[in-house]
Amino acid sequence: MHEPIPNEPAWILWDGQCAFCGRWIEWVRLHDRNGRFRAVPFQEAPSPPMTSELYERCRRAVQVLANDGAIISGGAAVAFILEQVGHPRLGQFLSWRPIAPLTEWGYRLVAGNRGLLSRLLPRRTHNSP
Repeated sequence: MHEPIPNEPAWILWDGQCAFCGRWIEWVRLHDRNGRFRAVPFQEAPSPPMTSELYERCRRAVQVLANDGAIISGGAAVAFILEQVGHPRLGQFLSWRPIAPLTEWGYRLVAGNRGLLSRLLPRRTHNSP
């Protein structure tokens, strides 16, 4: 848990050194029409909310610091973000108890291969956000 911050955007703490992560955050920002998130590379996050324990968690997976005080990690964080930015059915499906372990496995698979995935993604054009 972190200190609850009612009526404030939830924090997404992501790896600012990862090109794949950066592209995903661009997508989130584009779809976050209601300003539900504040996306910050974990390497640049202030203290608070950053702590040494949270920093170590961020090194292993994306973290969401929800405004109710919950810390959501990895695949569950991705599902939560999708649900909040306009894909509620997909987010709920990925969070569904029988599917959640597969969501986490998929997250770990992608996270472990993000360098390769970054090279496979088409390059941004100058008009992209």
